Amino acid sequence: MEPHLPTEQEVLGEITGMLAALLDGYDLTPAEITMQSRFTDDLELESIDLVTLAEQLQARWGEQVNFAEFIADMELDEIICLTVGQLVGYVVTRLRTAERS
Repeated sequence: MEPHLPTEQEVLGEITGMLAALLDGYDLTPAEITMQSRFTDDLELESIDLVTLAEQLQARWGEQVNFAEFIADMELDEIICLTVGQLVGYVVTRLRTAERS
């Protein structure tokens, strides 16, 4: 039996949960976090929040999901405009790639 690879919706749900916990105390509900939500502009995450999110991603999905590697080749403007959907796509791609190896 093949292991279950999460869908984009499942990954979005997990990342939304991580972000909701991270943003606890902010006036934001998980329903307001969408694929189009930008980490900086919409969710107002700071660099320390992104470090915490990176740790949570790695704790959940292991070494194959490396946030630092994901943003390493991005320009500052691209990082500032990074969306939840881009991260979801990265996670799904990395999990599928790891499964094929």
